[in-house]
Amino acid sequence: MAPELPPSSDGLFRRERRVVAPGAVHVPEWLPVERRAELVAACRRWARGPVPLRHTVLPGGGVMSVRTVCLGWHWQPYRYARTADDVNGARVAAFPDWLGDLGRAAVAEAYGDEGAAEAFAPDTALINFYDATARMGMHQDKEERSSAPVVSLSIGARCVFRFGNAEGRGRPYTDVELASGDLFVFGGPSRFAFHGVPKVYAGPADPAAGLRAGRLNLTLRETGMASRDVR
Repeated sequence: MAPELPPSSDGLFRRERRVVAPGAVHVPEWLPVERRAELVAACRRWARGPVPLRHTVLPGGGVMSVRTVCLGWHWQPYRYARTADDVNGARVAAFPDWLGDLGRAAVAEAYGDEGAAEAFAPDTALINFYDATARMGMHQDKEERSSAPVVSLSIGARCVFRFGNAEGRGRPYTDVELASGDLFVFGGPSRFAFHGVPKVYAGPADPAAGLRAGRLNLTLRETGMASRDVR
């Protein structure tokens, strides 16, 4: 099914923040260009290792079209571990404190709740790179033992982000345009909503931030796992 067309992001009209569903908030243009450039540079460093950017192989043998690198904990369907046993066996790069601070600022911005922001303690990041042909099927983020919100940051090419419900992959869902610098936070009643990316738009990405093509998506999460929980 073709994605519903989101509003055009042509720069003529300011996009307004929006509560897409209870606990799910879209904040356009939250990241300034300087911070976007810092994140692009950091993602390039992380993509070189110790565990490099890779296409994740699914249990059924399929291969995800996005390429992923992880921080703090290594995600593979459908578990977390400290080492990337499906890639090269290396321990993943550490999750930096400054990225946790950015995640707490994002929660404060989305919810206007300093208590919720202070309580947010992300310890992993999944960084996905989409080229123009990459997609992400509808799925839930449910490997975490914590129900803390997920913080999603977008840099580069625009995409259609399909945000659905917790019952299944079908309707009702809402198609949201995510552009470079946008923040999307989902928690509370929407924490386990199905979501995906059915389309990435062609065209320039974010040259001012150092990304000439494609889309970067950083999701910050709280696993709820102790350091001894290596499996």
